[in-house]
Amino acid sequence: MADPFIWDAALLRRYDTHGPRYTSYPTALSFGSDFTEPDYQAALARSNADGRPLSIYVHIPFCRKACHYCGCHKVATKTTKVAEPYISRLDREMVLIKPHVDTRREVAQLHWGGGTPTFLSLDQMSDLIDRLDARFGLSNARDRDYAIEIDPREADVFTLRHLQALGFNRLSLGVQDLDPRVQRAINRVQPRILTEALIDEADRLGFRSLNLDLIYGLPLQTRDSFAATLEQVIAMAPARLSIFNYAHMPERFAAQRHINAGDLPAPEEKLAMLRITIAMLTEAGYVHIGMDHFARASDSLAIAQREGTLQRNFQGYSSHAQCDLIGLGVSAISCIDDVYSQNHVTLAAYEQALDASHLPTARGIRLSFDDRVRRHAIERLMCDMELDFDELSETFGIDAPRYLTDALARLEMPQRDGLVVWDGPRLIATPLGRLLIRHLAMAFDARLPRQPDSQHSRIV
Repeated sequence: MADPFIWDAALLRRYDTHGPRYTSYPTALSFGSDFTEPDYQAALARSNADGRPLSIYVHIPFCRKACHYCGCHKVATKTTKVAEPYISRLDREMVLIKPHVDTRREVAQLHWGGGTPTFLSLDQMSDLIDRLDARFGLSNARDRDYAIEIDPREADVFTLRHLQALGFNRLSLGVQDLDPRVQRAINRVQPRILTEALIDEADRLGFRSLNLDLIYGLPLQTRDSFAATLEQVIAMAPARLSIFNYAHMPERFAAQRHINAGDLPAPEEKLAMLRITIAMLTEAGYVHIGMDHFARASDSLAIAQREGTLQRNFQGYSSHAQCDLIGLGVSAISCIDDVYSQNHVTLAAYEQALDASHLPTARGIRLSFDDRVRRHAIERLMCDMELDFDELSETFGIDAPRYLTDALARLEMPQRDGLVVWDGPRLIATPLGRLLIRHLAMAFDARLPRQPDSQHSRIV
């Protein structure tokens, strides 16, 4: 099995610092509590003038059992009754948002995340879809992108049939690892047959795209054990794979304190897992979209990247560009017009705001001109793996190389190390530079401390 490019482990280790994942710029760490409900309402109203399609994210925070690796905003409970008042409050949030939104705009994208959205009963899923349709008008368009995250332990073939009837056409299955020893160490025992049964049924039902989530760097993993997981996953033939680098930050995420740090693989072993992942998936015909995403060449993500329309949002890479994102639920983040707005991250505060007939806006930010220039540069670099300075100059009416002198100065060392090359006005990440694309993006970040701390995960 040949490597798809020359591997330099020493160089990767040298650049393996802490840094943002850039699902937004500015990142959530720059959001401020001085951003209030009226600011969000004003942004919603402004966005109507452009008439962009809508993307709606719904956060379902509940799961029956907490996985030890998890860093999400979640509520672990076995009582499904807690979902009823939550759905009612989601509807209340929609009611408060609706007067500020032109609902003739198409809802081109819908994503349910969590937690575990399949924590909901089938009737509760139907209820929530009905409420979303009543408030915003959901789309029947063939090219809509309606996705839901699924825990294979919480779903069966009847769940998939129901989701298809509700209008979902894309599924994301959490797998993480197929090794039983690793599963026990992360408190997520999930027999392979559960995943295989759902994949087979999704294929039979004709779901347009299916994604599997894996994580490397988990306790008790080795390069050989992870290669065995990859071999089994490749045989399942999903259209997309998200293969995340586990970030062990027990000081931030209480669930991770159950993980024995001594069981975590050494940095060299993690690098070996990354190398094996890229080699095996490339050989199997997958395109490395960037960072932790892989897709078949025929998948909409790979097509969007080839056409230059790929974008990045809080769910990762997305093929639906130019949507305004409305986030519903506890901790959800919206990206509307030129603002980011985040809801309260605790269930109690979220409920209290809605019960008082207020949107649950906790913090956010309105972007300056400089923020918008740098956001565009970071997003295009992370999506296209290159940045066209002529296009950037034309888009914003600036001399981009002069305007971004600070960023270009910070890229001099990566250029000498062979992570980027110039082709006329285009700055292009090399194959090795693609693995360090977060580090390259950091050069354009005017808000990042020059020595990012452990608030961020490691890059590799």
